[in-house]
Amino acid sequence: VQLQESGPGLVKASQTLSLTCTVSGGSITANPSGWNWSRQPPGKGLEWIGQLDFSGSASYSPSLESRTSISRDTSKNQFTLQLKSMTPEDTGVYYCHAWSKSPPSRSWGQGTQVTVSA
Repeated sequence: VQLQESGPGLVKASQTLSLTCTVSGGSITANPSGWNWSRQPPGKGLEWIGQLDFSGSASYSPSLESRTSISRDTSKNQFTLQLKSMTPEDTGVYYCHAWSKSPPSRSWGQGTQVTVSA
């Protein structure tokens, strides 16, 4: 499975970030599977943002849940992260990643830099 992130590299504070992950070599509806977003701020560790499972059910990090939405387009085999009310503290590299069990695999996108300007 290959994953590729796309979206703006620069966002202004208070705006909503929208990033899309395009999936190839596998289906986002494969049962079971999970489609995730994580991020890494500069100088800090990896932070999980949320997941959309194969059925379309979403789960989010409690610290980001109020600002986060993950949706999907099954016709395009894509899933999208929206993060509202961006601040400079949301600057970092954003990754989409996935797991599946049939066959077992874990895959990561290359990551995309997002910078929030004040």
